[in-house]
Amino acid sequence: MKSRDAALDGLRAFAALGVWLLHVGSNTGVMYREGMYAWMMSRLGIAVPIFFLLSGLLLYRPWARAVIEDTPRPKPLRYLWRRVMRVMPVYWIVTGLALWAWSSLDWLGWVKWMLLLQNFFPGDPPVDGLYQMWTLPIEMSFYVLLPVLAWALHRWARGGNRPVRLLAGIAALPVVSVASVVVARLFEQPQMALWLPYNLVFFACGMAMAVLSVWIGHSRIVDALAPQLLVSALLLYALLSTDLAGPRTLALPTMQQSLLRVSLEAAVAVLVVAPFALAPNPGSLRHRFLGNPVTAYLGRISYSFFLWHAPVITLQLKLTGAQPFQADFPSVAIVSFVVTILLSIASYHLVEVTALKLTARRSAPARPPDAQAPAPVAPLA
Repeated sequence: MKSRDAALDGLRAFAALGVWLLHVGSNTGVMYREGMYAWMMSRLGIAVPIFFLLSGLLLYRPWARAVIEDTPRPKPLRYLWRRVMRVMPVYWIVTGLALWAWSSLDWLGWVKWMLLLQNFFPGDPPVDGLYQMWTLPIEMSFYVLLPVLAWALHRWARGGNRPVRLLAGIAALPVVSVASVVVARLFEQPQMALWLPYNLVFFACGMAMAVLSVWIGHSRIVDALAPQLLVSALLLYALLSTDLAGPRTLALPTMQQSLLRVSLEAAVAVLVVAPFALAPNPGSLRHRFLGNPVTAYLGRISYSFFLWHAPVITLQLKLTGAQPFQADFPSVAIVSFVVTILLSIASYHLVEVTALKLTARRSAPARPPDAQAPAPVAPLA
């Protein structure tokens, strides 16, 4: 039976909390005040590159192991089915409720949202309570593309040193992101930031980390340098929190600001995740901090937390009649956190775990009648 990585679950929990705090800060106006605190809050969107990197790491690792260790490759259809069942059931519930409550979309608009196509129609009106959902079409695009990327990398790596060739092949992917940033700014197409090519660098960093985790296993160097790596991530995050990486508002950054921001976000995400992915050490302080039972559990429900928090904040603001950017930060933070946690626990156990059991039962191989059924295993991403 596979086991979850408690520290990576804890890291996912902190990333989800970062997204929640970002949206509490933006809806109450705290994020737009003067001072370094407000600027650093405005860059909590770094959680999204961390999520993307974790997806690249955890989902590509079985394919990387198949190349390096000649283990069986994942079956694409089974993999895609698991991804759909992992992502879509709770998404449909949360999105359907928000669309029913706050949108006037016609049936075609509903279809776009229910099929995660909303990022490809920038002219459509926004929907209250769903402003965080822009990340999911990017995630799903990567899920669909990954088997193709894995197949191409597998063929590329067959000759010579396989891990090195895999890393060389993956190194071509960030070029796509750089080209997308340049095109988006040159031709004033900001919606490209909502597409996979623009964000492919983050997934590529995770894929490269997957190769390294299979190839070298536990790195003593990374383990020894873990504190320095995490401090470096904090320092780069402070740099990311300046106007060098662009404005805090929805005003478009320049090309230079966009390139710097993407580069810094990728660097911070790598420095944060590497000590846990490349130097797993349950006895270390960092692992005990992130991998304790509370944060590990929050990591398991983090997907539901991510989905629910924005509709909860929106509903709270509508019920209290708060003016835009003028709501009380403490009350919004406390109420939205408590309500979102409760909803997340319910949807995780009632919907996510149920869907997981269905996929596990569907994909389980035939077994003798007297064999004991294996316990269902939660996906790692």
